[in-house]
Amino acid sequence: MFHPDGAYSGLAVDDLEAAHRFYADTLGIRVEVLEGSGFLTLHLASGGRVLVYGKPHHEPASFTVLNFPVADVEAAVDDLRSRGVDTKIYDDENFPTDSRGIMREGGPLIAWFRDPAGNVLAVLEE
Repeated sequence: MFHPDGAYSGLAVDDLEAAHRFYADTLGIRVEVLEGSGFLTLHLASGGRVLVYGKPHHEPASFTVLNFPVADVEAAVDDLRSRGVDTKIYDDENFPTDSRGIMREGGPLIAWFRDPAGNVLAVLEE
């Protein structure tokens, strides 16, 4: 019988080792290596999980695949940038962002960044 209670998301990467380093070391997420499977599990502080799998010829999505809610986007962007993460990934024609990559109009404060595979992630103020 189908039960959606334990549902979780997944995303592809082109380099599992680079993804592991980025998510664990750069972002500080607990990453579990599923031995012999070619998969990683990101264990989010909220209790959620994200399956990360290697995909040959990976092409990143053109949309945000993972959002991180934060209380203060300014502080989150400062922290990410101190870790070497580029938060200015869109030109202002597509998304009007300031020099730090923060969009301040049309919704919550939000800043986007990419993982090593080019997947788009975001911090957004709640």
